[in-house]
Amino acid sequence: MASFVIEGGHRLSGDIHPQGAKNEVLQIICATLLTAEEVTVNNIPDILDVNNLIQLMREMGVTVAKEGIDTYSFKAENVDLAYLESDEFLKKCSSLRGSVMLIGPMVARFGKALISKPGGDKIGRRRLDTHFVGIQNLGADFRYDEARGIYEITAGRLQGNYMLLDEASVTGTANILMAAVLAKGTTTIYNAACEPYLQQLCRMLNRMGAKISGIASNLLTIEGVEELHGTQHTVLPDMIEVGSFIGMAAMTKSEITIKNVSYENLGIIPESFRRLGIKLEQRGDDIYVPAQETYEIESFIDGSIMTIADAPWPGLTPDLLSVMLVVATQAKGSVLIHQKMFESRLFFVDKLIDMGAQIILCDPHRAVVIGHNHGFKLRGARLTSPDIRAGIALLIAAMSAEGTSTISNIEQIDRGYQNIEGRLNAIGARITRI
Repeated sequence: MASFVIEGGHRLSGDIHPQGAKNEVLQIICATLLTAEEVTVNNIPDILDVNNLIQLMREMGVTVAKEGIDTYSFKAENVDLAYLESDEFLKKCSSLRGSVMLIGPMVARFGKALISKPGGDKIGRRRLDTHFVGIQNLGADFRYDEARGIYEITAGRLQGNYMLLDEASVTGTANILMAAVLAKGTTTIYNAACEPYLQQLCRMLNRMGAKISGIASNLLTIEGVEELHGTQHTVLPDMIEVGSFIGMAAMTKSEITIKNVSYENLGIIPESFRRLGIKLEQRGDDIYVPAQETYEIESFIDGSIMTIADAPWPGLTPDLLSVMLVVATQAKGSVLIHQKMFESRLFFVDKLIDMGAQIILCDPHRAVVIGHNHGFKLRGARLTSPDIRAGIALLIAAMSAEGTSTISNIEQIDRGYQNIEGRLNAIGARITRI
């Protein structure tokens, strides 16, 4: 099992480029199953979860070719339907959370899908009801095989329908959307997720011949078509990496420029960091973060303690709350971090407390952070990465800490961040993989 050894206290300086967005590319790759024609995807990040899905596509019979450093083509002309019922396929699905988004395309195009309960981060319950109920509303039948631990979904030609989702699930919306584009008639999805990555999927499907309207809203209308065609698509930069780099700059008192961030798709993220007192400037499509010796958390207008909470888009993404919590440990002032959407994502704060942070964990969803105002540094420590986002937050803490830290279980970080140590070392970090 690999680990990172981090020598803390080094300032960063220079330019850094965010990778392609993991949360988008997993949807996009699954969507290539909707056509027998070639789909070319640019800006694919070289990370574990994405590479595992690409390999799974190959084993399913999809012709996959690497066309460039971050460009792949996919041609799902001869999908091996027998393999899709094999124990080997189902086992691989169980270790890859993104595999759940294979259901919509497979049912829509082939009339059948088998999938085991997918894995992923241990960050709380991530139920699949929205996916299943939505596709059932299109006419699919679901059966759970308890002996094998798999879901079997079958359908003839799906039929468009109106549905009001019980939650604005991003992957749930993507799954239903991919099923609906080949359904007969019109589908209306209310309370749909509307994240930029979902918008990207909609636009790609429309270029393939789908008829989706209401893009960027929570009310999508899909007129079903007989078939889809090939296209080219470029993945957005990863907003979670952009936010992580802003946090790193603040914690290490560094001056960096984050390049080509697709600023218009960052939503509330820049303003949320400004509420923690962090200065940042938009320069074209880049973000410049100046070196700051101190940063002060704002208060609400009535003087009460600042609360930062996650919410469905256009609210703050839950994937950045771990980073913002760490950043707050060195701010001037206090903040309540409220993780509403998952109940286990704050359970890494005990490791920060061991490093010297002043944090009160109120319950599984809320933590009060009392900032040090850089009055004293966190201490180096031996840490373990519990999930992707907590892993990068602990890496940020270690980079700002006094002394040396070791983070084990970095396979979790590798699932979401491409060559993170190489890119950070290039601008001044001291991170060694062992």
